[in-house]
Amino acid sequence: MPEYDAAIVGSGPNGLAAAITLARDGRSVAVVEGHSIPGGGMRSSELTLPGFVHDECASVVPLAAASPFFATLPLARYGLSFVQPEIPLAHPLGDEEAVVLRRSIAATAAGLAEDGGRWSRLMAPLVEGQEAILGDLLGPLRIPRRPLIAARFGLPALLPATSFARGYFGGRRARALFAGLAAHSMLPLERPGSSAVALVLAMLGHASGWPFVATGASALADALVSCLRSHGGRLETGRWIADLEELPSSRVILLDLTPGPLLRVSGGRFSGPYRKQLGRYRYGPGVCKVDFALQEPIPWLARDCRRAGTVHLGGSAEEIAEAERTVWRGEHPERPFVIVTQPSLFDPSRAPPGRHAAWAYCHVPHGSGRDVSGIIERQIERFAPGFRESILARSVRTAAELERYDPNYVGGDINGGVQDLGQMFTRPTLSLTPYATSDPRIFICSSATPPGGGVHGLCGSRAARFALAALARA
Repeated sequence: MPEYDAAIVGSGPNGLAAAITLARDGRSVAVVEGHSIPGGGMRSSELTLPGFVHDECASVVPLAAASPFFATLPLARYGLSFVQPEIPLAHPLGDEEAVVLRRSIAATAAGLAEDGGRWSRLMAPLVEGQEAILGDLLGPLRIPRRPLIAARFGLPALLPATSFARGYFGGRRARALFAGLAAHSMLPLERPGSSAVALVLAMLGHASGWPFVATGASALADALVSCLRSHGGRLETGRWIADLEELPSSRVILLDLTPGPLLRVSGGRFSGPYRKQLGRYRYGPGVCKVDFALQEPIPWLARDCRRAGTVHLGGSAEEIAEAERTVWRGEHPERPFVIVTQPSLFDPSRAPPGRHAAWAYCHVPHGSGRDVSGIIERQIERFAPGFRESILARSVRTAAELERYDPNYVGGDINGGVQDLGQMFTRPTLSLTPYATSDPRIFICSSATPPGGGVHGLCGSRAARFALAALARA
């Protein structure tokens, strides 16, 4: 008899979500993780100086706070809490001017001048229908149960962000805000479907905020591990799996791996046509990330930025679109779109008294080994003169180094693969059951399956349901 009902490779949020789903159903589960500590991208450590706690990848986690799966778990019992910044997002436009995404739709609209009414009409139905959007549309392709809400979201989501912003908004403030949100898609903003991420992130900002995990992202991983163990699940760390034969014997296998590393460990278990489909999976641009230990807060010119959890740097919508376009041409923009967070403003456990921890990243060509920290710092200085004088230490990870840190980030792609219309609902292959493989015992539970990147556990929990059905049939 197999030793376990299920063996799982990888302890990122999706691997742990899959394990918990199976263990809660009474199944015996073993998770194997290559790193010495669990979490995948949910890890925190002192990357710069002692006492400065930096999130190694995931940091701002709006999808975690809104996740329908995490909501079913007693994670607060295991020490998880979220820290909500006063302002989810600020986007400086120059000098002391910034456009702001606030928790309130009305307060956000008030700062958008002539576009305030348009913003309210766009966002109010999405916030009201958030549960249906997260439950029905952020998943495998299927007929939505709430077609009116689906249309409210889906029709603008299908459009290129540049076209939608120019056609819907009349002023530069709303267009810049929307472009910065859309740039999280890591797509050229002229590409159809690039509006989808902007709509989701704005909806979440209003509905549940853009929080940090208190004390660091590792606390979420620790809470999930505690939840898994409470249901009898086993976790083994510090053991990389080079071939699935190295796993404990089990009735089913779930892989928190994207197609590149998945093919490397699968051996000859998949059919030739399925391997070819996985081999056609597309990865997108990478990121270069810089963590900073600071002697004081970032001296933003725009005062709203000093109260924001996340700051988007890129100026106008046109400048952001050009930066993302440049990356997709395989070049490094001189004025990149930069995302900055400073969690120590809201969570004093992240840095020694009077000091601050921050990180910033920008998009770079796939697989880039170039350190662009100097360009990132110039972009911060543009909106916060004197920033460099506050830096005590920095830690840089290029796109190539991010892949070495986590093999799922192929080429430094933290989204786990391009998420455009051609690969939004066909991750990792064109199938109505994207979590299943050509081997009936093996399932994929990574961000390469719907709904894709983000800390939400939905890929894992949905894959586990297919695995449970297979176990029931056996």
